[in-house]
Amino acid sequence: MIFNIEKKYYEKDFTTETELIKKIRESLINGKKLNLSKLNLDIINYDPKLSLTYLTLFQPGINSIRYGSKRNDFESVLNRDIEKLRENKNFKNFDIGNPDKCRIMIEYITKETPVENINDIHTKIFNKTRFEPGITGIFLRTKDQSYYYMPTDSYVYSHNGLNSSLKHLVKKTPIAKLTNKIHERIKILRNSNEYKCSLVESHAFISYKDKVIPLYRGNILYKDFNYETVFYQFIKSCDWLVENMHEDGRFLYYYDAAQDNYIDHEHPTRKEPNLYYNIIRHSGGTITLLKAYVQTKQEKYLLAAKKSIDYTVSVTQKQSDNALYVFYNKKAKLGGTGLALTAMMQYRIATGDKSYDEFIKGYVKHLLSRIYNGEFLGYYIHPGYNEGKPLIKMSDQERKETFSFYYPGEALLGLGLFANHFDDDENLVKEVCEKSEIALDWIVNERPKIYKELFTALPSDAWLMQAIDEWTNNKKFIKDDYLNFVYQDANIMVERMYTNNNSPYLDYEGGYYYEYGDHFYPDGARSEGLISAYYLAKKMGHMNLAEKYLEACKKAAKSQFYLFNCEQNSYAHKNPKKSLYTFRFKITRQWVRVDSIQHVACFFIRLYQAENL
Repeated sequence: MIFNIEKKYYEKDFTTETELIKKIRESLINGKKLNLSKLNLDIINYDPKLSLTYLTLFQPGINSIRYGSKRNDFESVLNRDIEKLRENKNFKNFDIGNPDKCRIMIEYITKETPVENINDIHTKIFNKTRFEPGITGIFLRTKDQSYYYMPTDSYVYSHNGLNSSLKHLVKKTPIAKLTNKIHERIKILRNSNEYKCSLVESHAFISYKDKVIPLYRGNILYKDFNYETVFYQFIKSCDWLVENMHEDGRFLYYYDAAQDNYIDHEHPTRKEPNLYYNIIRHSGGTITLLKAYVQTKQEKYLLAAKKSIDYTVSVTQKQSDNALYVFYNKKAKLGGTGLALTAMMQYRIATGDKSYDEFIKGYVKHLLSRIYNGEFLGYYIHPGYNEGKPLIKMSDQERKETFSFYYPGEALLGLGLFANHFDDDENLVKEVCEKSEIALDWIVNERPKIYKELFTALPSDAWLMQAIDEWTNNKKFIKDDYLNFVYQDANIMVERMYTNNNSPYLDYEGGYYYEYGDHFYPDGARSEGLISAYYLAKKMGHMNLAEKYLEACKKAAKSQFYLFNCEQNSYAHKNPKKSLYTFRFKITRQWVRVDSIQHVACFFIRLYQAENL
């Protein structure tokens, strides 16, 4: 496409840049001027008219420092940056001579696109005034001063959109002194005639040990999909879950790698020791570890999974003598009990251990009690309804207000595993099959009519896709309605997936969108549904569909490679050892949450296993 970042830059040899970084490091150490006469600087593509050039130093445990300047040639601009970095009061804190510890980034502007009005900058369509996090930056200037938000700033500062970038940029301007309210600062900027604006693009590369890595969106660039990367990222992220588990069996729920803290962005007022935790995502972590155990037979994954199941047991309450539900954060969610059942059943299947059978049967009975005229009710207890007491009867409005796309699928997946693999209670299995069929019929055929306005352009029902894949192991549940539901959602996912032919950026292929032009979603959760569609199609003998879905899954996986925190791309993290081998929440957001790991990891291992079918 016309706006595609030039691919050739990332295919070239970076020997010159590697030598350049070595010389810069030496000059930072000894304070002597750079002499670059022996280097072929033509490949740098330095344009003195626009090439503002930044040098940045990163080191774990301390804040980065940087300096940017313009000069008539590349050697002069780097010497100026080095001089100013050495004058920085924090320069002495950097172990410049240790390339394993101190990393050096060079970023210089290669393109400037003037924008007539700052309000013309947008994130909706692919044209010259689009702001793309990590790819474009913003240049503001007055008659007397210039202010830059460099393209890599989105990645370094954990920004994911135009608004957060403007917030950061406007703090550098005199507008920041006019008000402390962020929205007012941006409003002043947007209404001001004083500031001229341009969008800028750059080239950036960073040292890594004795080499140089060219950065794309502040990140490393993956050339190809391969199964080795899929498995490596899966197993390393599972190791992280184990190594960061709490003594009580909970997972490390949330980590902000940019700030080096554990404060969930959705619950910013919850501080230690009262940090937010989510029991549904807890069971997702359990499921991930069980998949690692099944794949590797390593006991550490099984022991950690059992420990996490025991925590789930500790927050389980009685509905009646026989029915049990998971209660957490003053709520009893259908999905909380559904995924607890899923996790316990997967543990039972993997080990043959029946020690949790009473909890399994108790969860099953609770879930069956939450089916109302075929519809699964999303909550048994919610503090916002019925004074926090059990919701035995719910109005149509209450059911709509507590609707979830995820919870019924989670419940049906657990029930499907129970029906297909629990052989110690024939009567209960029979009841599960009868009532689950009613629920599946309702959710596939009636829900789209009743809750039509709640459906989005991009399907989000991956748990139900997994559930149907499981239920169709029972021949009675091989129904066209069920198959078509999975295939229809999978087809839409494939249709709303960026390709090389319709995306302007090198990492967009395999990412999803609601509407064409959206910033891409490298989405493990939806991909779990897509890989389930592959398994279902293959099981049903629909080989053309299976091949189509498998190829789409490979593209989706490659787009999710970019979420993985490795040694090469964690340079901006304050504590990279803590974030190492995790999957980020968003492509330039440095947030990690247990489900951001779970969804990608579970998708990856099922994709990896598909190679051996």
